Amino acid sequence: MPSRLSTLAAAALAAVTLAAGARRVGPLPALGALLDPANGVWALARTAELPREAAVRLPGLGARARVLYDVRGVPHIFAASENDAYRALGYVVARDRLFQLDVQTLAGSGRITELAGARALDVDRVPRRLGMPWAAERKLAAMDTASTAWRAIRAYGDGINAYIEGMTPSDLPLEYRLTGRRPPHWEPLFTMHLLERMAWTLSYDDQELDRERVAALVGRSAANALWPLDSPIQEPIQPNGQSSPSRRFVTLPPPGAPDAAALRVAALLEATRPPSLAPPDLDALGGARGSNSWAVAPRRTRDGHALLAGDPHLTLTLPSLWYEAHLVVPGVLDVYGVTIPGAPTIIIGFNRDVAWSFTNAYADAVDFYAETVDDVEHPTAYRLDGAWRPLERRLEVYRAPDGSTIATDTLYLSHRGPLRREGDRWISMRWTALEPSSETEALAGIMHARNAQEWLAAMRVWKVPAQNGLVADRQGHIAIRSAGRVPLRPGDGRGYEIRDGSTSASDWTGDRAVERLPTAMDPAQGYLASANQQPVDPRQDSSYYGSDFRDPWRALHINELLRADSAVTPDAMRRWQTDAGSARADLFVPAFLAVARREIAAGRGDSALSRAARLLGDWDRRYTKSNRRAVLFENAMRALATATWDELVRPGATRGEPGARVATPATIILAELLDDSLNAWWDDRSTPAVERRDAIVAASLREALARTEREHGAPDGAGWTWSGVQHANIHHLLRIPALSALDLPIDGGPSTLNPSAGQGTDGASWRMVVELGPEVRAWGTYPGGQSGNPASARYRDRLGDWLTGTLDTLIVPRDSAALRVRRAALTLLPAR
Repeated sequence: MPSRLSTLAAAALAAVTLAAGARRVGPLPALGALLDPANGVWALARTAELPREAAVRLPGLGARARVLYDVRGVPHIFAASENDAYRALGYVVARDRLFQLDVQTLAGSGRITELAGARALDVDRVPRRLGMPWAAERKLAAMDTASTAWRAIRAYGDGINAYIEGMTPSDLPLEYRLTGRRPPHWEPLFTMHLLERMAWTLSYDDQELDRERVAALVGRSAANALWPLDSPIQEPIQPNGQSSPSRRFVTLPPPGAPDAAALRVAALLEATRPPSLAPPDLDALGGARGSNSWAVAPRRTRDGHALLAGDPHLTLTLPSLWYEAHLVVPGVLDVYGVTIPGAPTIIIGFNRDVAWSFTNAYADAVDFYAETVDDVEHPTAYRLDGAWRPLERRLEVYRAPDGSTIATDTLYLSHRGPLRREGDRWISMRWTALEPSSETEALAGIMHARNAQEWLAAMRVWKVPAQNGLVADRQGHIAIRSAGRVPLRPGDGRGYEIRDGSTSASDWTGDRAVERLPTAMDPAQGYLASANQQPVDPRQDSSYYGSDFRDPWRALHINELLRADSAVTPDAMRRWQTDAGSARADLFVPAFLAVARREIAAGRGDSALSRAARLLGDWDRRYTKSNRRAVLFENAMRALATATWDELVRPGATRGEPGARVATPATIILAELLDDSLNAWWDDRSTPAVERRDAIVAASLREALARTEREHGAPDGAGWTWSGVQHANIHHLLRIPALSALDLPIDGGPSTLNPSAGQGTDGASWRMVVELGPEVRAWGTYPGGQSGNPASARYRDRLGDWLTGTLDTLIVPRDSAALRVRRAALTLLPAR
């Protein structure tokens, strides 16, 4: 880890670089001010560490509160009321993560131009055109001001503002010094912007865009087969009574004629696609976004207590997405876990009786409608059921860092949501995230749950984003439910096409009842596991839920590990979170080797194919840092995808060039195709011959060997080592390299339980294991540290453990006297 001095030097260097003109953000203060010994970047050292003892008066605080920081820098907040606990949480989060609070608000509300200027205009236009700021304002206005959620949001914001108002010049975070920005007064609306941003990240369908792009090239039938509603391999979160995965491979229809209508849908989806989504080739590598969670019933654990593990996979940043905290209100609340700066509650965690985690459910939450407007150029009304209805209009103003106007847009809204013009048509969008919801109410409720049933009951009001909520309790129960809104649609119930907006018959007819959502409690198998796979076996429930589920590879592997162990320990749960095995490799490696044997036996082999097969056969199919064969396999998978999906290359592009393929089907579809050696998709369109499966697979293996040797040298050299090929890359929020953690070797690869693919910017953002015995025990970590100050020892002190898969023991004192080893203490007093 770098020293504090080198970090400060890096901060000073960043200041000089930015001031010299290579800056990534808006106006800067004078260089002299940045390097001023009293209050410039060097002053960061004075506020880097927590004072051993401090006292602060907090406006609105009802009674004295105590915040004790343990040796890991986690604040344990002991307060007399919940509102005081939330107020204290806002204060300590602001102290550690003030710039992160600000930049997440800017991102969620489409106001990055206020930080970065006109260069961010296109980025900001996406959430504005999606209606996210409009929706945040509506949701805030609809909140019951007497509700627990409203009181929590207000108290939390009061704590943030108390810190901001009490800051001295030396307290100003580095990022504000570099950008010339000052922290704004926190408003309840900012929390709503954060929740909208979460919904955008987790509920906006990106595979639907891929399906439409492909339909525009090869027809609807082929596209639907390549992006099917149901996974060809089933291992759902709701157990289906089978003791092993089930395969339902079908014959893929050949490429067909282009579908012109799909071009229009693709254009709509393209315009609203979040800029942070993965690059086009990531799916070919198995992907890295998703989450894992699993729970084990007492009868399958060594010590007879329920166990739960959770690790959400999201974008990795410094400071981390998560902030760890413990809230205690005697007799009312005692909850530990992680929150996202800007949210007033614990999101993933545990109390004395229950533990929980979430994985994304990928329910279909977005639909489009072709609207009839009165004037294509300047619409004022739209036609519905034979009558004209006025359109709501909203002026969106984009401002520069100095407050001047960069651009303005007019957003038109129907009863369904925002409209967007495509040629001579206006298309409206309905999205569950834009409609009133109560996520904070649900999160506040689950923190108080005393058993799994109460936890599930509290989650009934959860709407967006749809999540698989996993829970275990001290009584030994384990349960899971896909919580959230699942719209019911007319016709076939699916959400693919652009619907006729002129009739209310096209509108949603309601939501799927909570009782109809995928659910399981205390299953006979004794465990539950969720890894973003299809939540329910379609043979048990064929109704439409969505189709954006992730490949089942992680689900297959964790279920395999769980089936094989009837005496699970907390340490086994920890080890599994970074297990380097791969169900994807277990399927494809034997297929490559079988083809090589057939080709060689038939006299169509050569020395290159023989060498490639021998080298691949040496691999144990585990993505450990020291192995020297995973790189060959990944190149073989790339080559196989390139050769197989040549029909999906955009017109005019050259096969194999970056971005040439409009989309890549999931590797589970490629696995399905392996069962059909004569399928037309195997044919290489660039040759006059008609190729079959074995020729393409063998050629891919040869190409992989040539590429790997060309790029990495001899097979037994250091160049083939996985630690030198795949890295985790954790960028600072402003992407300043010196303040980032880059090129980090890790165990894990595409589709493993510890996924790493592409640029390595996504991965396990928090890992937690909880044992619910007579006294709760828990372990956890995340990649980073509690402080956002790069000069602090708490900036990335957990990174080493995260890389090795080590979990810290979480300290959960019942009262302040029980925390004997303290890093710092803060007394919060009511204002005079």
